[in-house]
Amino acid sequence: MNTPIGTESQSLSIKKKVEAEAKKALALTVYFGIWFCALAFLGATTLDERSIPFSLFGIAIIKAGLCAKFMLIAQAIFPINISKSNGIIRSLFLESILYIIVVLGLNYIEAGVEGLMHGKDFLESMASFGQKNPLKVLAMSLVYWLIVWPYLILAGMKLALGANVTLTILFGRKNSSGH
Repeated sequence: MNTPIGTESQSLSIKKKVEAEAKKALALTVYFGIWFCALAFLGATTLDERSIPFSLFGIAIIKAGLCAKFMLIAQAIFPINISKSNGIIRSLFLESILYIIVVLGLNYIEAGVEGLMHGKDFLESMASFGQKNPLKVLAMSLVYWLIVWPYLILAGMKLALGANVTLTILFGRKNSSGH
């Protein structure tokens, strides 16, 4: 039985899209993981813990994966748009706030689901996110925003200039002659 050419190219296209999304998710997880491990390390040293448990970093990496997933969901709902008249910074500022709101909302839902898994009430578990301290939630939101902002600027540069130009600007050209 012959496969129509259109179907074959569609499956290749879908495969490339899935591969690109997986690479984006991995890169974002690594980026968030570096930040969250650094914050966990800072927190442990601030508390003067004599031996820093490695589980702290495992939890930070899991959190990074979840936040990367939440960020990609937010991007799927609100795709990045760059207005040439506004530039990258002004174009992305409101979107960055929207992304933080989506990530924060998903973190509340995650807290509720985690509570259900431990036999607690969903709404009560959601309400206890951030230890029921609005200032802590605000501080976490500000830190999340400061982490997300550079990522969005880079994504905006890739959209506006193209991935190759952006990477060349940031890392220089690859020498094909090996020099």
